[in-house]
Amino acid sequence: MTPKIELRGVSKRFGRKVVLDKLNLSIAPGESLVVIGGSGTGKSVMLKCILGLLQPDEGQIFVDGEDVTRLRGRARAAHRARFGMLFQGGALFDSMPVWRNITFALTQGRRGNAKLHALAVELLQKVGLDPAVADLRPSELSGGMQKRVALARAIAAKPEIIFFDEPTTGLDPIRADVINDLIVSLVRDLGVTALTITHDMASARKIAHRVAMLYNGKIIWDGPRDIIHSSGNPYVDQFVNGRAEGPIKTGVLNR
Repeated sequence: MTPKIELRGVSKRFGRKVVLDKLNLSIAPGESLVVIGGSGTGKSVMLKCILGLLQPDEGQIFVDGEDVTRLRGRARAAHRARFGMLFQGGALFDSMPVWRNITFALTQGRRGNAKLHALAVELLQKVGLDPAVADLRPSELSGGMQKRVALARAIAAKPEIIFFDEPTTGLDPIRADVINDLIVSLVRDLGVTALTITHDMASARKIAHRVAMLYNGKIIWDGPRDIIHSSGNPYVDQFVNGRAEGPIKTGVLNR
């Protein structure tokens, strides 16, 4: 089976700082992959390279077998349209109501406001929110509700692939689990391919089919979520158990 996403030898540097170092990774169609790793290890840079927001210094990135690192102009814009994104902070516009936030990417089409509003209401119900929320401003919502609105926006354009950037950050354990359940159900029901970056191991264990750990710009472990606590890898073991002592040093995480 052709991977939905495949990175081959991808490197990215900023000056002398090597962020991605000949990174290899593949994700199957319909798979939910969670990438874990400390702050500053390149997880967000990896996402930006896949999206085409950053150009790798070396290597290739394939989506459905097509090398997307070569895309330019309209082809690159069409490539980005295949992705949905749930940003860490929600990234909602407080200057517009919720329904306009959800349908923001669709406003260039021919659908009028009534159809867009109806679509937003449908998506709000899909993520477990009351239709009345559509006419509120994001500032009137709790953090958990804002995350669900952002999730509704991420699926509005019916993407093939969804990226989740720290989806449970800033939420209490109960609200975080609501978001985890929504991610699981959306991946299952929509048949999308999902790539999540997170520090939340409870979230990783729930939403992932597979977990990979990024360290020093490389994937140092990759396997099913059910065996992550018996990985046999000391770096993975230290990270998933949240221990200060071990092979991962604070200076390395912040490099």
